[in-house]
Amino acid sequence: MSSNGDLSELGSSESFWEPGNYKRTVKRIDDGHRLCNELVTCFQERAKIEKHYALQLSDWAKRWRVVVEKGPQYGTLEKAWHAFMQAADRLSELHMELREQLAGEDSEKVRSWQKEAFHKQMMGGFRETKDADDGFRKAQKPWVRKLKEVESTKKSYHQARKEEWTAANREAHAKADPTKSQEEVRKYTTRVERCNQDTEKVKERYSKALEELNRCNPRYMEDMEQVFDLTQEAERKRLCFFKDVLLDIHTHLDLSSKDRVKDYSSDWSDDESPKKVAVNGVGEEEEEQVEGVRVKALYDYTGQEADELSFKAGEELLKLGEEDEQGWCKGQLSNGQIGLYPANYVHVIAS
Repeated sequence: MSSNGDLSELGSSESFWEPGNYKRTVKRIDDGHRLCNELVTCFQERAKIEKHYALQLSDWAKRWRVVVEKGPQYGTLEKAWHAFMQAADRLSELHMELREQLAGEDSEKVRSWQKEAFHKQMMGGFRETKDADDGFRKAQKPWVRKLKEVESTKKSYHQARKEEWTAANREAHAKADPTKSQEEVRKYTTRVERCNQDTEKVKERYSKALEELNRCNPRYMEDMEQVFDLTQEAERKRLCFFKDVLLDIHTHLDLSSKDRVKDYSSDWSDDESPKKVAVNGVGEEEEEQVEGVRVKALYDYTGQEADELSFKAGEELLKLGEEDEQGWCKGQLSNGQIGLYPANYVHVIAS
């Protein structure tokens, strides 16, 4: 927008400079307040969805945990199956936290900003809307007065020109009519002369009104721009705030960045199994001595899964951990292989 005095756009009803068209700019203030309400409503609805999903996950995990515990599955597959439900529990917690974030902190942040940016009046509406409307109205008032004068003199000028043309046309017909006396023709001529004089006077007033309007244009545009810049800055702040809020929301929604999501599969991931240890007790990746308890196999056992050990009765191995709730222990064979075995298949060797 530039204050060069050029109001060539005035012919367009969509022009910002036209009388009253500033109201579209003022309306953005009320729209900003309404958008804050809609954003909070959007957060609240999403929070309800997150809560519903979290509760469904939790109920599903609880129901299937009972099914697996009472079912015939055993060993490491049972453990992996339970880990599947544990992952759902953790995911449920994350979605419940997201619900709390949306319904609480995020919604409150928007409400607080809205309260600071918009101030309600006793008679209704917002102070910011009234200030902008008053500012535009004050800037436009003297210019509109000049514009009305131009429109009035323009109308008068066109009417005078029309009367002038009519008088001249009648004079021409009278002169061409042989039945008209010289006195009658003189009356038509006098009428034409009077119309010419009136037209010149109105034209002069019209030209003067245009000059005064054009002289007011730069000041008018400057005053309007000052008010517009204030409303534009307020809108810029709202847009920046909304942008920051939505960027934060997308950060919350990225559950893959949460540590618990990264870890929830560790209960049944092959990557979490112990490093293979050489016969001499030195690891292939880290030279670390493995501590454990020497045990002897009571029965033969053939591993059913890739992470289970196989051994013969009487074979000695190293117990690396305590028995878990499913009755399995972690151990190491003499060849360095590490895996799981049934705890009741071995006994501790007396020292």
